[in-house]
Amino acid sequence: MSLPSVPSRVWQDEAVRSALADWDFGQVSRMVRQLVPLRQEDVAALTGLSQSYLSMLECGDRRLTDVSRVVQFLTGLGTPPDLVRLPLPGISPLPDAAAPARAASSGQTASAPVTVTPTAPDPTLPWTADRMLTALRLAHIADNTADWLPADANGPVSATAMADAAGTDTPRPASGVALNSMIQRWDAEQAEPLRRATVGTRVSLELCGHLQGTLDELRVMDKGSGSGAVADLARAHLALVVRILERSTYDEVTGRLLAAVAADTATQAGWFAFDAGRTDAARAYMLAGLRAAHAAADDRLGAGALSYLAIHGYSSGDPRDAVRAAEAGRRRIARLDAPHLSATLLTRQARGHAAAGEGEAARRALGEASELCARGRGEDDPHWLYWMNEGEIHGQSGSAHLALGNTARAVESFGHAIRAERAGERRTHGLFLSRAAQAHARAGDLDAACATGEEAVAIAETVQSARLREHLRDLSADLRRGGSTRRSGVGARVLTERIAALAS
Repeated sequence: MSLPSVPSRVWQDEAVRSALADWDFGQVSRMVRQLVPLRQEDVAALTGLSQSYLSMLECGDRRLTDVSRVVQFLTGLGTPPDLVRLPLPGISPLPDAAAPARAASSGQTASAPVTVTPTAPDPTLPWTADRMLTALRLAHIADNTADWLPADANGPVSATAMADAAGTDTPRPASGVALNSMIQRWDAEQAEPLRRATVGTRVSLELCGHLQGTLDELRVMDKGSGSGAVADLARAHLALVVRILERSTYDEVTGRLLAAVAADTATQAGWFAFDAGRTDAARAYMLAGLRAAHAAADDRLGAGALSYLAIHGYSSGDPRDAVRAAEAGRRRIARLDAPHLSATLLTRQARGHAAAGEGEAARRALGEASELCARGRGEDDPHWLYWMNEGEIHGQSGSAHLALGNTARAVESFGHAIRAERAGERRTHGLFLSRAAQAHARAGDLDAACATGEEAVAIAETVQSARLREHLRDLSADLRRGGSTRRSGVGARVLTERIAALAS
């Protein structure tokens, strides 16, 4: 028996619209039932809320304030996104959570924020498909909010910092204990069957293949042109995948494939956001990707999400998070023949150890990663892991040595990485050049630093990567701190001027 639906005429009713504007969801439920008409049992079936809860909601004995349940309620009824100031699946406009940040950046006074707090689902609760979808939607809020954040001399201001300044409730990413909880639940939870029967079209395996193919093309575009060229496309692609998950009919096999595409897309969207300097949004996407990988029962995608969370950790001052995330990913794929994925996680772990000043642990992890990389691709290595090769090992080793203060080893490792063939990976080549220039500058060789830095700037002028520009700003600081001869001083001044011009 098919579920009932709410006809579009209901949403034209002025009283219904007024109740939505007032966030009076008890009144919304009651009026929708009267206008269709529906029983409370019908609304319960549509929304996933119990009939007893709906009864108390309509009587005013309960209030619906948890954002995940609000989204669940409105989505189940098929509420048009333009009637609510909340990110409904897939096609929602920019959520009002961004309004205070926009106002703060322009000096205007913002209206009072909505009284619900859009935080990610509690990781200690069962990892259901509905909570996965909620996490994906809320990551979309964080990224939409980040679009309105201003930049200062150091790049984009974080969503968290702007939220503190403007007094708004924006999604906050997990860290420390919360990240540990996410990892533990990912390890412990059993994935529930993922299938859905709605009035929507049945999803085919061919459609899943096309959705994955689109994401793979975005990956190719990113490695050549940087995140700025693809971040918006990835965000739109994820919205489409989530909408299909929520509004279509599929069996368990197809549901797992859709969840896998959602996991891969969310993780990639997180990577694009990170490369664009939107670090809060990046982490929200990556954590949502971990949930979707769990729903897909795909350990490799989960390990991939954790590898990106590790990068986020050591780049954002949380090196222990990086180590924990990488170690968890390695444990989960230990039974697989995936030496390149294991090597990737080990390089992330090494960077975490290096950022924490743990030199011996970093060198040990890098040595193991090098041995695994030399084995070549394994039968279980994922198709999306294209970057693991000898050059990547050398590049990550150079960064670890630089963090540990071993500039001579860093220069040597970056030299090997730069000479390695990396077809089409211009951003990565630019990143290694910028870090090599830093290593030269810290070693006191400003001539080599300037020559290498000029090559990096030439790439940064054609690649849209906030991360590459940030590394070059770090290089400028190193050049200003270093002593110089007359010739190298002129070169350093010209280079720092070119780097400054990148921000204009």
